[in-house]
Amino acid sequence: MNRRNFIETLLLSASWAAISGLPDFSDGDISLHANTFTLNYAPHFGMFKNHGRADPISQLQFMHKAGFRALEDNGMRNRPVNQQQNIANTMTRLNIQMGVFVAHTIGWNEPNLTSDDLQLHQKFLAEIEASVKVAQRLNAKWMTVVPGRLDPRLEMGYQTANVIETLKKAANILEPYKLVMVLEPLNPLHDHPGQFLTKTSQAYEICKAVDSPACKILYDVYHQQITEGNLIRNIDYAWDEIAYMQVGDNPGRNEPTTGEINYKNLFAHLHQKGYSGIIGMEHGNSMKSKKGEKAVIEAYRYCDPT
Repeated sequence: MNRRNFIETLLLSASWAAISGLPDFSDGDISLHANTFTLNYAPHFGMFKNHGRADPISQLQFMHKAGFRALEDNGMRNRPVNQQQNIANTMTRLNIQMGVFVAHTIGWNEPNLTSDDLQLHQKFLAEIEASVKVAQRLNAKWMTVVPGRLDPRLEMGYQTANVIETLKKAANILEPYKLVMVLEPLNPLHDHPGQFLTKTSQAYEICKAVDSPACKILYDVYHQQITEGNLIRNIDYAWDEIAYMQVGDNPGRNEPTTGEINYKNLFAHLHQKGYSGIIGMEHGNSMKSKKGEKAVIEAYRYCDPT
């Protein structure tokens, strides 16, 4: 029996619902506040759209009822200012912490920080400055940064030097506000071929060179399972530079228990190390409708350390 089937079997019994702290989902709604989780998991908008309806405020209310106390939204900087403020006010009222949003639009499909093009570097820095206002509006601390694609005209050492020098300038913008850009290595084998930043060790080297509290690592377990594996050892080695975590199972990039990653062990390891930061749920739902949304919550209840 695989882990998903095992969990579904357990959840057929009322006793499991009592043990997990889950409310009764049989009517498709949550009427009572669930227990919070040991670790601080952050859903994203759209993950619970069937329970929480389409608008972000209703979804936040549902997330809170389900026990979540953080949110991440990659596209937050592109939302209208009045919507950002409304979301921020609701999160404050519900004691929900803001996780990452993506700090820039430039550089995802072309060489950016890796290149010698100073105009591209300046555009990136201008977007970092604009994202400071977004972070202040949302009371956010972290923003995701991806250095861009490889530059085929430059050797890797030159590209790395270009990235480091531009990130030093970005750190100077962020440090006075106590904000942190988190560098996300992306897997080149399935989702993001051609990206410059792919491995934990590479991000670690860059953060050490930038040498700023405003430049840290976003460790995405899904990406690193594909790129390098050896998850716990790499997390331990880079621990002093990791400021944020994201998860998704592999294959499929859906909720824990749907793939090969042992999230129960991994979350227990993070808890033992004293990790108190946010864990972004950057994945899809393996099943559609309310049943799939319920399965996401059940998976995190099962894997959460107790």
